[in-house]
Amino acid sequence: MRNTTAWDHGLRVGADGKGIVGHSGAVLLRRLADRSGLITVLTRVFPKGGSGWCDRAVVFVHLAISIALGARSVREAEQLALHQHRVFGPSASDSTIRRLLAGLDDNTLAAVARMRATVRRAVWTWLALRPGGFPWLTVAGKHLKRWVVVDIDATIITAASKKEGASAAFKRTFGFHPLAAWCANTQECLAMLLRTGSAGSNTATDHITVLDEAFAQILHSSSAKILVRLDGAGATHDLHEHMEKLNTARRRVRFTTGWKITAADEAAIAELPERAWESSLKQDGDLHDDEHSQVAELTGLNRREGWLEGMRLIVRRVSPSGRHTESLTAFEKKTGWKYSIVATNITKLWGVAGSHQVQWIDALHRHHAVVEDRVRTNKAMGLHNLPAKSWIANRGWMLAANVAADLDAWLRLLVLHDQEDLADAEPQTMRMRIYHQAGRLARHARIRHLRLDASWPWSAAFALAWNRLTGLPQVT
Repeated sequence: MRNTTAWDHGLRVGADGKGIVGHSGAVLLRRLADRSGLITVLTRVFPKGGSGWCDRAVVFVHLAISIALGARSVREAEQLALHQHRVFGPSASDSTIRRLLAGLDDNTLAAVARMRATVRRAVWTWLALRPGGFPWLTVAGKHLKRWVVVDIDATIITAASKKEGASAAFKRTFGFHPLAAWCANTQECLAMLLRTGSAGSNTATDHITVLDEAFAQILHSSSAKILVRLDGAGATHDLHEHMEKLNTARRRVRFTTGWKITAADEAAIAELPERAWESSLKQDGDLHDDEHSQVAELTGLNRREGWLEGMRLIVRRVSPSGRHTESLTAFEKKTGWKYSIVATNITKLWGVAGSHQVQWIDALHRHHAVVEDRVRTNKAMGLHNLPAKSWIANRGWMLAANVAADLDAWLRLLVLHDQEDLADAEPQTMRMRIYHQAGRLARHARIRHLRLDASWPWSAAFALAWNRLTGLPQVT
């Protein structure tokens, strides 16, 4: 019988290896940052120094790369950079990184946002030229070509200790309550606003700030077709009116938001005849084959005043599940249905046939649930915890995490888009398969060679990504 416990026979372990590069996926992210012009444009923002001064743009980008690779603190970022110095050269100390984050004031953040928009425009141009073109969404069987979809949502970042700005939040938590906007087409985080834990979920001024910053990141935003989706926190007069004012002769802005149901809404729902209800759509475009999910047009029956003229209300009813039992209103208990309402200014989406239909608009808004994936993956990309005591430093860390998420998304979309299980891979998957590969750094004829283990299933994808990145034009 084979002895399965003798695997370690003759095995010796020592910390004396040479030429080994761990987490070698950093070279892909750095190559992308160089090719896209990210480091070049950030150099125009960060302060310049004399002899012995680390290039602050390089330090910031390498912090973002470290976060993409899994660093959870400045100290871990420093150690990762020290380990990879044979590839990238001398690295910055943790104190240098902390000083950089502490120096990111409002003016610097605004300048960095403008530089990110410049780089994003170049990347989106590359995406349009790749096989398959720009990643336009398909929702419930309809292709939203030429429509950029922006999802806005807030989340809680808990804090285990007292930090500047951390406070009690809803759901009996303690920490921060940032609000962010993501591009559903590319999975990029377009804008994120750090807020105290006690910040309101439906604060219109915060939503308007994030929305305007997100629009500034969108290619040709002055003439684009943009769909904005929010949950019930977006159902405020000020935000609806602001989104409506964003429409111009060249730009179409449409939105869907949740809606808090009041007694007036329930009275309007009660007036709907039974024939007004239609089966709702699944996300693949097929009808639900049962009578447990239905939608109807509520516009005109609701008598609440002061909202946008022409705004549509679409009501959905579902058979309540066990978790709904305690939250049902008296009206819902009487009718036996759980209701939700969507507010929208969509009469139709340009170029999308049948986009006026009640069933499809309901499915379009429910697709907003993908924003939960973005929240989860951004937390896995450095935002599970804010590591500093200082508000300014934590805000800088959040920005670096957003840049890390951008680099990760761009890498997958630009050079891994045809690689099975990598194009839509989440951070942990990318780390396991690509970023954390180990390589041996060798020199021959004045050329450095990073050699990956050929037996690793994703080594070929790594090499392919490097070659494709090398083929991209250098943005200056």
